[in-house]
Amino acid sequence: MKKYNAIGLMSGTSLDGIDIAACEFILADNKWSYKIHYSHTYPYSPEWKNKLTDLPGTDALTFSFLNMEYGHLLGRLTRSFLDQTGFIPDLIASHGHTIFHQPAHGLTVQVGAGSAIAAETRLPVICDFRSLDVALGGQGAPLVPIGDRLLFSEFDACLNLGGFANISMEWQGNRIAFDICPVNIVLNKLAHREGLDYDKDGQIARSGEIDSELLAHFNNLAYYQQKWPKSLGREWVEQTFLPICENYTGSLNDLARTICEHIGIQINHNLATKPNSKILVTGGGVHNLFLMKTIRKTGSHNWVIPSKELSDFKEALVFAFLGTLRWTGKANILHSVTGSSMDHAGGAIYFSG
Repeated sequence: MKKYNAIGLMSGTSLDGIDIAACEFILADNKWSYKIHYSHTYPYSPEWKNKLTDLPGTDALTFSFLNMEYGHLLGRLTRSFLDQTGFIPDLIASHGHTIFHQPAHGLTVQVGAGSAIAAETRLPVICDFRSLDVALGGQGAPLVPIGDRLLFSEFDACLNLGGFANISMEWQGNRIAFDICPVNIVLNKLAHREGLDYDKDGQIARSGEIDSELLAHFNNLAYYQQKWPKSLGREWVEQTFLPICENYTGSLNDLARTICEHIGIQINHNLATKPNSKILVTGGGVHNLFLMKTIRKTGSHNWVIPSKELSDFKEALVFAFLGTLRWTGKANILHSVTGSSMDHAGGAIYFSG
């Protein structure tokens, strides 16, 4: 039996905050198990939300400064988390925050310099998990499926409802996964129009009506006709999805209601080959009661929502696991998922004494 302690750091496209999970992984009889010992979300200040939102349009020097500044922030928060919990990790695995994701052009960039995290914590840091996969011709996403296969094999599929909905499942002996459609990255923007951070329990959408013409427009977008492997990024949302929302002349409630219906349709369409499946559902979207009701009514699956801790920190847990696999020299990215030329161990390692 081998045991590893790892910290997972996660920041998603919804800019909810920085998730930190203190995790233990045990490898026994060639099977992995896990435990989350501690977890916490550090919300972004308005200043940091603005910095990360505006970063794609800044100059190279500003970008470089903020990459280091954000890395030091991650390191300080991790150091504080460790001081408060007393957890002693073997390593820190950091996803960073995605600024650019254009795999078709060989580009994916996550800020949060690993060198700065290592300098602040004096611990080994593994980061930049996506770039090698993109260099090998892959999408660089999703990366969570190796964790789904090795840690959550009792489920037929794993669905995450974060900034985007993504799905992970076995298909003809291989693990496949892909982004389905936007979720909180769009729903939160609609809530901002009402001065809200998010649509609590789906109250905005609940009071709207489905616009069938708008729904058809969303469902006919070219991305949904593509076969996996495929992934979505902020750029696609800004160039393709949000202009439809901005040009819509109906009510905000009808727009939100139609988007929830669109999400439910797309999720269940991609599960059509797995009828009556047992599906693990995690991510911030599980707390949107109306969205979950919409997803459930569109399909006949067993939708399993785990504890709040696992639901909210599953991605941080899995990135801690990705770091552990990288640390032990094992492949942590599957080419069947991303479309890269081979399975490989992604992630740059920084050491600090």
